[in-house]
Amino acid sequence: MKAVILAGGKGTRLKPYTTVFPKPLMPIGDKPILEIVVRQLKSHGFEELIMAVGHLAELIMTFFNNGSKYGVKIKYMREDKPLGTAGPLALMKEELNDLFLMINGDVLTTLNYSDLIDYHKKNGAIATIALNKRTVKIDFGVVELDDSKSIVGYTEKPGIEYLVSMGVYVFDPKVLRYIKPKEYLDFPDLIKELISSGETVKGYVYDGYWLDIGRPEDYERANEEFKKQRYFLE
Repeated sequence: MKAVILAGGKGTRLKPYTTVFPKPLMPIGDKPILEIVVRQLKSHGFEELIMAVGHLAELIMTFFNNGSKYGVKIKYMREDKPLGTAGPLALMKEELNDLFLMINGDVLTTLNYSDLIDYHKKNGAIATIALNKRTVKIDFGVVELDDSKSIVGYTEKPGIEYLVSMGVYVFDPKVLRYIKPKEYLDFPDLIKELISSGETVKGYVYDGYWLDIGRPEDYERANEEFKKQRYFLE
């Protein structure tokens, strides 16, 4: 089975780190984030990887080369212009003729990709999104009023729980019919198009470790937590 890794973003929120260094090559412990992802995929039986690259692509391509160092085959699809998070798939139509996994190149997680794929197969969906629970803290007392402006509820600093996308997906190849070549497309728009077209899209809720490394504080946290989690993450 093939896996697609999105590694073409500019990592704007991580500046100044990413001004001269692509975010997927930012080190977590003694390894780049992307190397951890590649090693995890290999451990779950993925031997053919396609990296969608753009920003500072040469550095990523030089570091990983053809993938032989990691026991995998790596091909690269380079964006001439930004295509969003889903648009690059149109460049890979000739390569993706079977079920495939797609993952952001900056995700740190203990998710079992094999379990995710089994779940997808059992449900017969065109797409399955890995989801994680997140709680958003509100730093104020939240007040409820009725129609007469009488206070009927008061909650001090509540937390609101959401299910968020982990940046890990499983797709049936027919999803490519919904992606036009050379057009910008993000995943939320793709998923909404699939749903409006009557396709089955499933969610796989994972309550284990997951961290999206998007901001400097996330990066610092990842390095601290990697010391505790590394034997589960490699």
